[in-house]
Amino acid sequence: MGNVNWTQYPSQGFFDELLDGHGLPREAAKPLCDRLASFTPAELDERKTAAEVAIRTMGITFTVYTEGSTIDRAWPFDIVPRVIAADEWRTIEAGLKQRADALNLFIDDLYHDQKVVSDGILPREVLAQSVNFRPQCVGVTPPQGVWAHICGSDLVRDADGVVYVLEDNLRVPSGVSYMLENRNVTKRILPELFETGRILPIDDYPSQLYDTLASLSPRPSDDPQVVILTPGIYNSAYYEHAYLAQQMGVELVQGSDLTVGRDDVVYMHTVGGLRRVDVIYRRVDDLFLDPEAFLPDSMLGTPGLMRAWRAGNVALANAPGAGVADDKVVYTFVPELIRYYLDQPALLPNVPSYLCMFEKDRRYVLEHLEELVVKPANESGGYGMLIGPRSTPEERHEFAARIERDPRNYMAQPTLGLSTAPTLFDGTPHPRHVDLRPFILSGTQTQVTTGGLTRVALVENSLVVNSSQGGGSKDTWIVETEGK
Repeated sequence: MGNVNWTQYPSQGFFDELLDGHGLPREAAKPLCDRLASFTPAELDERKTAAEVAIRTMGITFTVYTEGSTIDRAWPFDIVPRVIAADEWRTIEAGLKQRADALNLFIDDLYHDQKVVSDGILPREVLAQSVNFRPQCVGVTPPQGVWAHICGSDLVRDADGVVYVLEDNLRVPSGVSYMLENRNVTKRILPELFETGRILPIDDYPSQLYDTLASLSPRPSDDPQVVILTPGIYNSAYYEHAYLAQQMGVELVQGSDLTVGRDDVVYMHTVGGLRRVDVIYRRVDDLFLDPEAFLPDSMLGTPGLMRAWRAGNVALANAPGAGVADDKVVYTFVPELIRYYLDQPALLPNVPSYLCMFEKDRRYVLEHLEELVVKPANESGGYGMLIGPRSTPEERHEFAARIERDPRNYMAQPTLGLSTAPTLFDGTPHPRHVDLRPFILSGTQTQVTTGGLTRVALVENSLVVNSSQGGGSKDTWIVETEGK
């Protein structure tokens, strides 16, 4: 059996992350493509099998919810990395930092003076109908003025090669553990490609995350008590919660492990008695965080947690209420928010969008449903949307009715020709669509992961990359090229 011939890789007219329009490796991807081309299909399958064994041995799983049950599955992983040149990445990194800085200023403004509304930048009805604005947070100033300490912004590249921001995730963004584990697996199966040092490292993320969290402590201490608050083992991201706690060397707790004293201080139950908690990295949604302040029947949170936070006795990351900016309608205003708060043009463009709350946009969307992707304002995971070109007349009719009933809750975008990356099937590379979720840490400084979690649609021609809907993932390499 001969070696894999990359010149026979089928081009589909999309921008490919590894190969140019002539089927030749892009400069940053050349060492990778040369090495992969030296393998036979059987040898590539051996490496793929080795990756699957490593994933099972390391216990890397994710949870899929089905009707009436949950299923833990091995993490779906493709061994062919996605490669981005470091000089291009530096521009993306700067754009992500700019975006996170502006969003934090925006959130802080909304819970204080709301100048962005009174100045006419954000329509008043967008805020008035926001399901994630929390009146309980009005007037609170969290440490360093930061609300969204951990943000995951999803990036896509269109057929024209331009990188766009597709959405921002500021409530409880997940996936960073899989980014780190993808790298660990890749180092096991392609160790020779890491010898040159041109692939930039990502393994400092846990220490960066810990430093960001520790800097929020309300008490001066060299060893603040940081914990991760998880909903428990049945949560789809529980693997990540446990992984990050282990990597940072902090306690993983549930709501019942914490208590709030009469002094409005949070304590953790330990075998040695109560121990004060300074910082909580919470992976529990706002409404379940504190039954005193939000849903009274919540069993996932801790009574009094909001009192302690408002009193400044504990730091919460991300802060409650940060999700007010995690809204696909608010997303459309982010370039204007960057200009308003930072007096700068946006370095990363948004995908052009139509807001159904505006009559002209709504009319256009209803007339072009078969061409557009329509999204509800606050769903995640790829749920609740209409992909127009792949929809049925019945689905479009149903969505039109939804839009007419609640226009504020819907926005639409053109169907992008998402970039592709070679993905292995039976030892042969095939193009599959990808996106990218980098993670941004905001604290005393703003830091961006070197790359992020590349998600890949494993089904041919599919644009749905979410693992819960059949997607997989790849390692993401930021590569310094010759002379850089």
